[in-house]
Formats: sequence, structure tokens, C-alpha cells
Amino acid sequence: MTSDTRPDSAARSVPCGHLTLAPEAPCLAPLCVPATLESLDRVAQFVLAVGRAGGLDTGALYRLRLAADELATNIVMHGYRGTAGHLTVTGGVDADRVWVRFEDGAPAFDPRRGMHAPDLAVPLAEREVGGLGVFLALTAVDSFSYELLDGHNVSTLALRRGLHD
Repeated sequence: MTSDTRPDSAARSVPCGHLTLAPEAPCLAPLCVPATLESLDRVAQFVLAVGRAGGLDTGALYRLRLAADELATNIVMHGYRGTAGHLTVTGGVDADRVWVRFEDGAPAFDPRRGMHAPDLAVPLAEREVGGLGVFLALTAVDSFSYELLDGHNVSTLALRRGLHD
């Protein structure tokens, strides 16, 4: 499925037999892809299309893609752990923000769990592995929310419009 910018796409339900979420309006048609590394480029292109539709500048687009790439990669690599699954991505533009929502059926996991700022006093070679990507990603966006709905992880990233020029 490819992205669709028609205004009536906001009323469509999320594909792949997942939840039907009431998206903010207007939004691009949902993108549903296999939860594989090969699908991550399609997810990135979708996220960039959402950001461009919302008029985000280059820096804000970069931050949105950074956060989305980290979240999608973690869903594929750590959520599904090589088992078959799907990732549904929805995005849209509100009057004051651009948002991207990820939904997956992997085991429940809130990306904020265990997230902490890196201890810059500890040399890089001695730091614990893990968590830095999520920290960087979620601090790159203006807001992040997570919900477990009907057994599905639902994570939403958002950037305020017009504040990143």
C-alpha cells in the first residue's frame, strides 16, 4: 500500500486486521508493511512525506525521521525478534503539529521503559549498551505517547509545526 494524501483517507481504518484508531485529521492513508528490515525504507519515505505535508523544515524532518527510524527498527529487531508480523504507520498534520503513529502486534513494550539520559562522565567504551538510540529519538521530538490497546503497541511521535524554522 502506498501513501495517499486525499482528504477522505482520514476516515479509513488501519489495515492488517489491527485496531481501528480514530486518527487526527487530516492524515495520510496508513502504510502497512511486514515487520522486516527490508520494509524500513518504505517507512522512512512515508514519515518524510508526512513531515513534508506538514511543512517541516530540514532540521525538523531529520528529527522526525531519526525518531521514526529508531522506533521502527526496534519494533522489527527487538519487538518481533525475527518472527512474522506487521507494522502499521499512520501520519497526519494538525493545525499545530505533525504526527506519526506506529502500531504493532509484538509483545507489549513501552519504549520509555528503562530509558535514561547517558552518563557523559563515563567513557564511551565503558557505557552500558542499549537505550541510547531510544533516548536520542524520543528527545528529538516534541512529544511521544505509548498505549497498549487490545494487545497492540501504539506509539505516537509528534513535532509542533512552525517552531523549528
